[in-house]
Amino acid sequence: MQDTVAVAAVTFDRPDDVQTLLAALAEQSHAPHAIALVDSGTTPVGGIAAAAPAPVTYIRSEANLGGAGGFSLAILSAIASGAQWVWIMDDDAHPEDPECLATLLAAAHERKLDVVLPLVVAPGQPQKLSFPFRIDGHLTHERAVVEPLGFIPNVGQFFNGALIRADVFFKVGLPDLRLFIRGDETDFMLRLRQAGIAFGTVTSVALSHPAGWGEVKEVLGDRLHVLVPETPFKRFYYYRNRGFLTRKHRRLRSLVADAVGYPLYFLKARDPKGLASWASTYAAGVRGAKFGPPKDQVFK
Repeated sequence: MQDTVAVAAVTFDRPDDVQTLLAALAEQSHAPHAIALVDSGTTPVGGIAAAAPAPVTYIRSEANLGGAGGFSLAILSAIASGAQWVWIMDDDAHPEDPECLATLLAAAHERKLDVVLPLVVAPGQPQKLSFPFRIDGHLTHERAVVEPLGFIPNVGQFFNGALIRADVFFKVGLPDLRLFIRGDETDFMLRLRQAGIAFGTVTSVALSHPAGWGEVKEVLGDRLHVLVPETPFKRFYYYRNRGFLTRKHRRLRSLVADAVGYPLYFLKARDPKGLASWASTYAAGVRGAKFGPPKDQVFK
């Protein structure tokens, strides 16, 4: 009996990317059972969804639920379709080739896994990884370094192309709505580890997604780096959520790395305001403060 797979996708004001994504999904050799698309954007893409080559369940959200809330709503719709697996997609991502889903399913069965992910590569530069892996203590963005490994256990770039058995969500829950963006994917990965659910990255297939190279700031070569998002909005959520997850999951190594890395980075950059903003926002996350509806947040 063929595995049934429902896609859970979110979008926010990226109509062209949505068209690319839906076209790539329609070309998969293992056709998705259903596609749930949650749209929180200011310009609805219902018309694009209706004209897609494969049937789409279009879910319009007048409230901006963020990535975490949007994925949660899309995942629930995907599960409600009766599918055995949920394939999670951001709107600016798409499978690199038509065999992506079939390869992920085959790897999941071969390795007896309930969660598998593809590599994530940069648009127009498929030899470069959009997000780095740490191999033997060193960061790498080179596809040629990780591809020969075949499989990288217990790590992945959630939620980009994550293929998850529907039963898993009943064990670990949905993405945490409180996190909104930046950190919900890390929280979910840590919950998988805590639940003892084996997962990993299949290096023979890839998803195309804009690179995050500009956020990676080396502090001590490639041995220690920090992430500094490009906008105050993203920096607020990243710093707050990272502090929150450090305490929630008792991430001592992460705490030490941040306590050393960020002060060094901002001091080298001669940016005392940046350091103060990081410290106050990170500390608020550790305390569990500054949470609430986005309309109540102030981004500085």
